[in-house]
Order: sequence, then structure tokens, then C-alpha cells
Amino acid sequence: MSLAHVLLTSLLEKPSTGIELARRFDRSMGFFWNATHQQIYRELKQMLTNGWISTLATDDSDSRKKTYQVVEQGREELQRWVAQQDAPSKLRDELMVKLRAEAQLGGATILPELRRHLDLHHAQYTLYQHIAQRDQQKQINQSDRTGLIQRKILQLGIEFEMGWLAWLQEIIQILESDSFDPERNN
Repeated sequence: MSLAHVLLTSLLEKPSTGIELARRFDRSMGFFWNATHQQIYRELKQMLTNGWISTLATDDSDSRKKTYQVVEQGREELQRWVAQQDAPSKLRDELMVKLRAEAQLGGATILPELRRHLDLHHAQYTLYQHIAQRDQQKQINQSDRTGLIQRKILQLGIEFEMGWLAWLQEIIQILESDSFDPERNN
């Protein structure tokens, strides 16, 4: 996946200026794809060159703000990308390597890092729950295809964080346990 595909998707949802897109990106797509505002603007420029997006005319001719929208060639590119087969993503997490190193070194020196990750995942879980409650209060149309898909993505995010929370709590408990003595197990 490239940043261009993320931006095409977001622009299909709503034509936007660069700053609006960057702000929306931070609140939605940013949960599963990282990009700086500078990267977003650079990618928008390339997408214009590729003919995937265009700018809408504005009433204010002096305005430097451009509102971007997806054009047919961009829809075709996004359709091509959606149909493309990809391998499932693999877990690539530095914490797992640190934990394997900890298993060899002993001493439970990784506990503060595990607790920090627990706090971070708890914060993300809480944020997802807040978004779900906000969406429920808005009474989003339950039969709306777009809304249904977005809710399913949010549900996956919530379940992902719940999995991390359970796993981190378990591994922390194992490392904190008085009965866990790596020297005895060698």
C-alpha cells in the first residue's frame, strides 16, 4: 500500500484541502498508516502529476488553498489497487525482539517497557471506545454500507487493542511472578 492509495480513499470520502485532508488523516487513516503533513502534500503534488486528482475551482481567486478531488483516472487506480492480491501483514514489532532478548538475558529489565506499552494500548483502546460511543450517539444509519464497513474496521481496532491488553497483562504477570526464575529453568 502506498500513501497515494490512502489519500485517494480519503478524498473519495470527501474532497478536501491539503490541511483538511491532513487533519482528517490524523483522526482516521492515521490509525493504520503514518504520514507527516509534509509527506501528504508531497504525495498530493505527485497525484496531480499522475492525473489521479484535480483541484476544484474556488470562489476566492486569491486563495492559495486548493480543494482536491479524485478524478476518473484516480478511481481506476484505486480500483486496480483494491483488486490486487496481497499477502497478509506480518507482525513486525521491535517489542517482540526485545522480549526475546530479555528471555535470554533475564532480569526482567523489560518490565517498564511492557508497562509503558500496556498504558499506550489502553489509551488507544479508550480512544476507539470513545469513537464508537460518539458514532453510536450520532445514530449512524445501521444499513448504510459505508458506515457499516467503518464500524467493522473500528471493531477490529478495538479487538486488536483488547488482544494486546490481555497479552501484555499476561506477560507482565509472568515476569513479575516470584515463581518465575529463569536460572531455574535452564
